[in-house]
Amino acid sequence: MSHRIRPATSSDLDSAALVLTAAFDTYPWTRWTLPDDGYAERLEEVQRLYLAHALDHGIVLVDEQVRAVAAFLPPGAPTPTEEIQHRVVELHGSRLAALSGLSLPDALAGCWTLETVGVDPAHQGTGLGTAVTSKGLAMIDQRGGPVALETSDERNVRFYQRLGFIAAVTTTIPGGPIVYSMNRAGPSQ
Repeated sequence: MSHRIRPATSSDLDSAALVLTAAFDTYPWTRWTLPDDGYAERLEEVQRLYLAHALDHGIVLVDEQVRAVAAFLPPGAPTPTEEIQHRVVELHGSRLAALSGLSLPDALAGCWTLETVGVDPAHQGTGLGTAVTSKGLAMIDQRGGPVALETSDERNVRFYQRLGFIAAVTTTIPGGPIVYSMNRAGPSQ
């Protein structure tokens, strides 16, 4: 099945954030980092904030019906504004203490990062996740450079391996999820 993938626009942000909210509802990382109180609302707002940042500074792709979304940031992308960072801190609420003591490996210098990819649960397994991710990777390959990501779902490791990523480091977070840091070499590497 062929999926039509296109760059997202600002008018897609609300729909794309809803897709990610549904896709990440049971995701180990977000379940660990966001409080249960108002979880869905917190998750939706966090996703929208980060998608808007990626739209301003990187690549955000969706399918025509906005059932799937992938966001990539280039090396050297600015950190989110202080206003965004402050709001993200508020959204993490009581989980902030656990996050502040966390240490995950840094991505390799010069790496793009695959910040997020998600598919509406009603359309998972149809190739949409592969389509949006592959399109982004092809765009990055034209520019050159490696890509890094982190996932806390072991099923995603196999998905990303099919797209050329290799597991670099596995971090077990005490009381939290396992985080798999993965890398994909650029086309000339």
